[in-house]
Amino acid sequence: MKRIIAIVAFAAAAFAVSAQSLKDGFYFAQQDAYGASGWKEQVVLEVKGGKIVKADWNGVSKLGVADKKTVAAAGGYGMAKASKLKKEWHEQAAAVEAFLVQTQNIGFNKFTNAGGNTDAISGASMKVKDFFEVAKKAVAAGPVSKGSYAKDGWFFASAADFDKSGWKANVLITVVNGTVVNAVWNGLPKDTKKKAKIIEAEKGGYGMGKVAKQGEWHLQAARAEDALVKAQDPTKIAIKKDGKTDAITGVSMAVSEFFTLSADALKSAR
Repeated sequence: MKRIIAIVAFAAAAFAVSAQSLKDGFYFAQQDAYGASGWKEQVVLEVKGGKIVKADWNGVSKLGVADKKTVAAAGGYGMAKASKLKKEWHEQAAAVEAFLVQTQNIGFNKFTNAGGNTDAISGASMKVKDFFEVAKKAVAAGPVSKGSYAKDGWFFASAADFDKSGWKANVLITVVNGTVVNAVWNGLPKDTKKKAKIIEAEKGGYGMGKVAKQGEWHLQAARAEDALVKAQDPTKIAIKKDGKTDAITGVSMAVSEFFTLSADALKSAR
């Protein structure tokens, strides 16, 4: 038993040490899929002199809203009411970020339950396991190459009004080290009985899957998002007069609004 404990302790120490021997740069990773609450956790780490000097924990969602920190700061997340600390998500996230910078321990595992909550980080009682898992994933991925954008962050843009079909499109783009690393294309409904477009499409409520050879709306939207990450510049995707494109395999629907909104969002990053 003592030998097992020693091995576990050594593994945790190894993670802490590895965080002190990283290459300088910016690291990024995110969860593979949206969680039950509709959010996908993202982590950005900045390394200087082989040490983590800044950690940024955030999230994007399929709910048709801005990034998690922005939503939480505006009172739209609701954690403060339920938390025993009476602190919102972004406030507790800041405590977790500071803890990692102070300890350099990306192998943190002092969780109080299977859900991943902890009492070991002052100022945070929420689930933190996802943060450390994604942070380790970021380190394993290596530094993000330098891109052409001047500012990093989460950039959100929304259409001015609802379209003829009753949807107001929006995009949320993540930029790390000047590089677009993720994009979310979504829309909010005029019909208050409906949910965000991704959610409606996933459950078959949007209806494109019945008529489009390339699949439901959210599947085609994901391919357009990937194309933007690959191209980096929305204007590099050739759009035809009907709003469609031949430049993206697996996309037969109109995509002009997505790339127009993406260009609008990225103006703040230039």
